[in-house]
Amino acid sequence: MGRTETELVALHARHLSSGRGRLAAMFGGVVEESARGAEIIATDGRNYLNCGGYGVFFVGGGHPRVVAAVRGQAGRLALSTRLFLDPVSGLAAEALTGVAPAGLDRVHFSGSGTEAVEAAVKLARAHGRRRLISMRDGYHGKTLGALSLTAKALYQDPFRPLLPDVQHVPFGDTDALAAVLGDCGADACVVVEPVQSEAGVIVPRPGYLAAVAALCREHRAFLVVDEVMTGLGRLGSWWGCAAEGVRPDVLVTGKALSGGVMPVAATLATQEVFEPFDSDPFLHTSTYSGAPIAMAAVSATIGVIRDEGLVERAAAIGARLLPALRAVAADRAPGLVREIRGAGLLIGIELVDAGAAGEFLLEMVDRGVVVNHSLNAHPVVRLTPPAVLSPAQEARLLEAVEGALNAIAKSLT
Repeated sequence: MGRTETELVALHARHLSSGRGRLAAMFGGVVEESARGAEIIATDGRNYLNCGGYGVFFVGGGHPRVVAAVRGQAGRLALSTRLFLDPVSGLAAEALTGVAPAGLDRVHFSGSGTEAVEAAVKLARAHGRRRLISMRDGYHGKTLGALSLTAKALYQDPFRPLLPDVQHVPFGDTDALAAVLGDCGADACVVVEPVQSEAGVIVPRPGYLAAVAALCREHRAFLVVDEVMTGLGRLGSWWGCAAEGVRPDVLVTGKALSGGVMPVAATLATQEVFEPFDSDPFLHTSTYSGAPIAMAAVSATIGVIRDEGLVERAAAIGARLLPALRAVAADRAPGLVREIRGAGLLIGIELVDAGAAGEFLLEMVDRGVVVNHSLNAHPVVRLTPPAVLSPAQEARLLEAVEGALNAIAKSLT
């Protein structure tokens, strides 16, 4: 590259975001150079265990099968004219609907999760569902429509007015949802996550999602399940909604769909719900929707998840990590950690306050492990390791957590 880490951080601060540059400096000015499996290599040669990445690296970084598919497609047809059909988008749709809840047979591909949510909102509008209901502290993206659903004033206030007729109810509270739906919810669209990730990994009681689906059926409301973070195995099941026997009108997914290689997301719907997009192919379009190079990544990624048993591996690794993390916290820092919760490989560590969470992030990076903060719950640090984590890497993660908690507890005393 010919630039030092300091120069690269300065470039970000000068041309991209001064705030991002300050944040990078806080974490030691580390610059990522390459990724392989569960590990990241920095330009200074240091190795980091990747338990962050906001859920993107479910199959690990640089998976050979995904990389080979993308490289091969790039050499043939990376982008298409959009006038003719390409040979890979139909195959990607077939692969995705093949693992989706039964009946979700139509797909619109996009470049990000927030775009997938926008498509879901537009489908709801096309069916007369102009009243939107989402859950407090939920996260659905930051484009204006999706931001209207993301119930956090910190991100909404600078951009008001947002979409009208949006209401937020407490996550897990079906009585509150029923009250907002009213006698007839035929004008309503309910948007919900199986587990609230950015809210600090809030896992609802068993049966909650099924109860939401039942309310939507009873009140004739439209149901959108946002599985951008939770789908494709992250929770130890292919889909959080399928684990409760729920088939929504629309399901949105992303993150893991990329294979850690190509930005891509998708909006899946039943044939009936998708009809407005079916009848007019120009009603909702994007130049890069279904780009062949991204579609190659989708097909390869789904194949990797299926063939390598990564859904089952996520469940097994999570079943080991969660109690082990709780034991470490109880032993080393009982007054520092409020709770550790999660499902599969989506795990939240809630510390006593946001300051302690920030210190924990820094300590983990010092110990060579990347984790993430939670956008809607600043005291919560999230772990989203890949399902290819080895036993030695599990041990490395636990050792880092123990060391980080020890260091913070010592500094406080």
